[in-house]
Amino acid sequence: MSDGQVIIRSEYEIMKMAEAGKYNALFFAELAEYIKPGLSTMDLEDYACAFCDRHNLFPTFKSVPRYRWALCVSVNEEVVHGIPSQQKIIQDGDIVSVDIGVTLDGYIGDSCYTYLVGNVSPPAWKLCAAAQEALARAIRVIRPGAAIGDIGYAIQSYVEPLGFSVVREYVGHGVGTQMHEPPSVPHYGRAGEGLILREGMVIAVEPMINAGSWKTEVLADGWTVVTKDRKLSAQYEHTIAVVPGGCRVLTA
Repeated sequence: MSDGQVIIRSEYEIMKMAEAGKYNALFFAELAEYIKPGLSTMDLEDYACAFCDRHNLFPTFKSVPRYRWALCVSVNEEVVHGIPSQQKIIQDGDIVSVDIGVTLDGYIGDSCYTYLVGNVSPPAWKLCAAAQEALARAIRVIRPGAAIGDIGYAIQSYVEPLGFSVVREYVGHGVGTQMHEPPSVPHYGRAGEGLILREGMVIAVEPMINAGSWKTEVLADGWTVVTKDRKLSAQYEHTIAVVPGGCRVLTA
């Protein structure tokens, strides 16, 4: 059933999304053993396509109009929506955000993980650690009766005192049988404001944390989003169901 435009999922549907989400987790665990300097981002794409074929999964991102890849691979100053390319070679010290959606029996798992490849600098390590902790703090506030603004506040109030910023132009979203469903989930905001979470809502929380300004721009390819000041960006994402007493991370 629906709550306005927001879809309230049944226990069965959440179970099906958790089944899909297990493959997100498995993919990232396997990719951790594969990713290394010298590979192209298209090598990661080919790896993802083979993974989906092996497990009878549909690569969800290929359902997005005009997007024909299984992954978004965003390196260093790239924030989100990086297009896999044979020409883009991963270097020692890069941070590489890999975002994948998988569809199993019509239900979607959506998640992102930033890999620290080789000898990563201390500032890059600190950024990635902050982004990962920001997502963890957001997850801890998700429960029935919490507000969407509580999620953004948990992220923003943690990373900004560290000197980092939260991307404004791109936000989290509902997810279920479509890649992007209501509601929008900003990663900044005021506690107590916005839509109140209810049992059965399923959302993708995906904070994009920048080392410098939160401002971004889109490259000429029409997809790849980069930081306007070309400083580093990191992203982590999970698909999360609101359940009695709290939440369940479906892509853990």
